[in-house]
Amino acid sequence: MKSINIIILALATAVTVGCDKQKTAINETRDATKEAINIRKDEVNTAAKKATAQTDANAAVDKARIEANKTSMQAQLDADKKKADAEAAAAKAKVDAENK
Repeated sequence: MKSINIIILALATAVTVGCDKQKTAINETRDATKEAINIRKDEVNTAAKKATAQTDANAAVDKARIEANKTSMQAQLDADKKKADAEAAAAKAKVDAENK
């Protein structure tokens, strides 16, 4: 009878030790997975920050181009106005010269 009790106790101990090893392995796998996810989250955050910074830089460049184009177009329009005024003045002077 003692032999049977010892065998049952040994089996129970082996099962418990086996379960503990499995639980430890499961916990280690879970922890490694969580760590990998955290690392990936950090990488995603870093990439998003870089992309945002690049977008901001691109926006600044685009804004500068728009301002430069606006300034250029305004200068061209001002020159066109002066040309129109000069042509009108020349035409008036020609009419005045012809009438004298």
